[in-house]
Amino acid sequence: MAHHHDHHHHEVTAIKSNAAFVFGITFNFLFVIIETVVGFYIHSLSLLSDAGHNLADVFALSLSLLAYRLTKVSSNKNYTYGYRKSSVIVALFNSMVLILSIGAILYEAIHKLIKSEPLAGTTIAWVAGIGIIINGATAFMFLRNKAKDLNIKAAYLHLLADALVSLVLVIGGIIIHFTNWFWIDPALSIIVALTILFSTWNLLKESLRLSLDGVPADMNLEQVKKEAAKIKGIREIHHIHIWGMSTTETALTAHIVIDAKSSLDEAEKIKRDFKHALEHMNIQHVTLEVESSDTKCEG
Repeated sequence: MAHHHDHHHHEVTAIKSNAAFVFGITFNFLFVIIETVVGFYIHSLSLLSDAGHNLADVFALSLSLLAYRLTKVSSNKNYTYGYRKSSVIVALFNSMVLILSIGAILYEAIHKLIKSEPLAGTTIAWVAGIGIIINGATAFMFLRNKAKDLNIKAAYLHLLADALVSLVLVIGGIIIHFTNWFWIDPALSIIVALTILFSTWNLLKESLRLSLDGVPADMNLEQVKKEAAKIKGIREIHHIHIWGMSTTETALTAHIVIDAKSSLDEAEKIKRDFKHALEHMNIQHVTLEVESSDTKCEG
């Protein structure tokens, strides 16, 4: 019963996440068109920079949706883990694309700071206001599941950053309208670039770590050893390897040493108890090699 409920919960979560991705992709793409047209029309670098940022997010959301669905594909004889790792590759690629976009935005912003042009501040504010609604609503759709998947977390952070950037643009547009300080437009572009960097840096580090089969950031090798010490029958644990199979699933292999007098049934119970403890640490795929205390391997 519990298993069925859990399976149903995951299905509902997957449906909601898919809907959030589709909503985000569709409305952000429409917003990119609006920002681009208006940005070119009034010569606003901040709107054009934000449009470029949002277009990168549309691309990122599309890849994240693809990766999210690929993680659900069953394994086969050529890909025995399925396509789980694609989610890590996409997260890494997305973070690199976003960081590269910072350079282009900063280059244009510096150029515009040197030579600012008259702008319609109210137009910037109105267009950016639409961005707050679209990005804020989409980010909210990802809020509940952001801790369960790195790609969902990435989407949430990107959209939340976009909503905050749009808020800054609204404020900037109002200031331009009342003061004619046109240099604020490229200055806001720099804020956009720094926001992208801030929201992307941790994503880049974590996706790079997972792509190199490093221990996921929310995992602790010492805690695994402590959990093993709590299991009755485990005398020692070594040769521990922990890595991310995807942005949501973690695997572990280890050698555990048990008493030489333990029966086969006792050994199986020890393994079950330890695997159960590891599940509570969000380690889903566990392979344990059992060694008796009188024949344990060295190293």
